[in-house]
Amino acid sequence: MKVLVIEDNPSVCTMIEMFFSKEGITGEFVHDGLEGYERYKRNEWDVIILDWMLPRMDGVTLCRKIREEKSSIPIIMLTAKDSESDQVLGLEMGADDYVTKPFSPLALMARIKAVSRRYQLVEQDQKAGNLDFLQTENFKISKSTREVYLQDRKITNLTPKEFDLLYCFVENPRQVFTREQLLERVWGFSFYGDERTVDVHIKRLRKKIESPTHPFFHTVWGVGYKFDESDIGNEN
Repeated sequence: MKVLVIEDNPSVCTMIEMFFSKEGITGEFVHDGLEGYERYKRNEWDVIILDWMLPRMDGVTLCRKIREEKSSIPIIMLTAKDSESDQVLGLEMGADDYVTKPFSPLALMARIKAVSRRYQLVEQDQKAGNLDFLQTENFKISKSTREVYLQDRKITNLTPKEFDLLYCFVENPRQVFTREQLLERVWGFSFYGDERTVDVHIKRLRKKIESPTHPFFHTVWGVGYKFDESDIGNEN
């Protein structure tokens, strides 16, 4: 596994590098946002670990630029900003996950493995031509091409993790999922997950695909969420 780490704190880099060595991960370390962007473009990476605060180009801007190029590479953001609004901003720019400093190296390794494993499965499906296709009254979704059509209109602004979450719901209509179950199914981890990650992604999906007369995601208070399109157009 090749991981690009864009982090300007030498002590954090040293700690990550030590754990990479134990896990057999090849890591390259860059301490500047602009240089990190150039390094990203020159090589193929399995995961990018991206600090929020960086010289010359901050992590949020860098994450947005990578996603604007339609790259689906997994991105994990490191941030000392622990407010929910800051975390939401990072996720809205296209990060798959975030880790708040100070963090446990074991937690970071678990998240790296989880996002990498899920992306590898997607690539294997694409190469093997496994056309996992879902069609409902409102949606047509291809897992292999990662295309989403809502009432024959192509949805092009979903991040990789938003797609995975939507696919999980559409594949299991009316099933109620707890946040813990969604973290395990979509992100690939449970213990290390932050439940607010699920809430943020649900909120973003609602903004992108719902309207007042077409709500698809329903909050089951005290439990979690479910996907149900059976009452579309019948709301008062």
